[in-house]
Amino acid sequence: MIGILPVDVMRQSDAAAIAAGTPGEELMRRAGEGIFRAGTWEPPVAVVCGTGNNAGDGYVLAGLLAERGIDCEILLQAERFTPDGGTWFNRCREKKIPVRLWRETGELDGYNTIADCIFGTGFHGTAEGEAADMIRKINRSGARVISADINSGLNGKNGLAELAVRSDLTVSVGSYQPGHFLNMAKDFMKARTNCDIGIPPAGRQIFLAEAADAATMYPPRKHFSHKGDYGYLALIGGSLRYSGAIRLAGIANCAMRGGAGVVRICAPESLCRAMVPEVLESTLFPLSEENGTLRFREEEFREALRGTKAAAFGMGIGHTEETRKAVRFLLREYKGVLILDADGLNALADEGAGLLKGAGCRTLVTPHLGEFARLSGKTIQEIREDPVGAAEAFAAETGATVLLKGPATVVTDGTETWITDRGCPGMATAGSGDVLSGVLAAVCAANSAHLVQAAAAGAWLNGRAGELAQEKHGDASMLASDTAAALEEALREIRRDAGAD
Repeated sequence: MIGILPVDVMRQSDAAAIAAGTPGEELMRRAGEGIFRAGTWEPPVAVVCGTGNNAGDGYVLAGLLAERGIDCEILLQAERFTPDGGTWFNRCREKKIPVRLWRETGELDGYNTIADCIFGTGFHGTAEGEAADMIRKINRSGARVISADINSGLNGKNGLAELAVRSDLTVSVGSYQPGHFLNMAKDFMKARTNCDIGIPPAGRQIFLAEAADAATMYPPRKHFSHKGDYGYLALIGGSLRYSGAIRLAGIANCAMRGGAGVVRICAPESLCRAMVPEVLESTLFPLSEENGTLRFREEEFREALRGTKAAAFGMGIGHTEETRKAVRFLLREYKGVLILDADGLNALADEGAGLLKGAGCRTLVTPHLGEFARLSGKTIQEIREDPVGAAEAFAAETGATVLLKGPATVVTDGTETWITDRGCPGMATAGSGDVLSGVLAAVCAANSAHLVQAAAAGAWLNGRAGELAQEKHGDASMLASDTAAALEEALREIRRDAGAD
């Protein structure tokens, strides 16, 4: 895991380090050195600076480039400096590093590398005036771009921007912030790394999931074990109109490939009859129906869920009163881990998210933005502006664990929060959520005691499988079933790297 500090906590941490005796000038030196070491600097280099502390990191960088004999020039938005930044700018003057004001040049022709030091993670709003002109011309330059701290124009809290620098590498300073991963972040940065400048966290961290974290949910299996040790689970969903959803969660083997011991596919009877030729490892449990849509029967659900450690409900089951009856029953009676997705979430929104507070089971809700807006009562824009805060508040209020889908996934129980940044544009296709539900059911069945970590691991594994599928099929051509097919490779990859396979 990698620690991520919210912007306000990073600011507090910086202030605490200075109060404890580390001068701001020294922290700036460490930042500039970290950026220098992380980058590849083909001359000539333009160090494009704003007027805040981010510019100070750029002055340190320019000094180091000059000391190494790398041809560089500083381009200033304006002759305004923070106290610490001014100290390092004066040293650049002493080294006779060329300096020009942006209004005197306004172009970036002829540079092979550009260091983006206009805005840091504290930026919010929209870049305007000369700053906007600088960003646009960096993006049009054709040079290799390295952003200091965060891409200028990108919001460090949420990864949103109307206009931001597109970087080949982003070097965060001290710690990653959520904006390095959320919303639009991947569209602006090709690669990222962090330079540690020795600032202890002065507040609560959230965590970025890594392959090793996912692997802990899939330890080596003992010879002295059996299928029941790895979890019985139920996948409940499907309707005539959305028959592919339950197939993707079950028939495509995404649950089995996700590590489950026994998978029980529960679907309307006519769908079960149609799936018989396709089902090998899983078992089928036909449910009552009317015209291909679930008719809820309490006794059937009790039997279908008997002995299971986890159940995923809602994939393609239909937005009906029968679905709402099933959700009320599951939240009241089920004792395993209940994963609510798709129409299960729609039914919960109809009933009111307060229903989660009295649940007899541990609940994992897996909404995309639209579903979460209906559940939480927030607008989609409000959620985008603070995905972590919105998910944490909902989890704390309801007692559920939230897995909020997006370009990066937020997983939280209101106290412990993880971000997983695996996944790819090709996963923006019908059925991807159904595949994820199958994976989550499998990993949660085997690791129900660690629900937040298990959900984060499932999201990481699913995202990595999607990346592998996109490598094979392309972002426009891949299907959700391609992600399911790549789960085996993804799981073997993380277990092999962890020494478990």
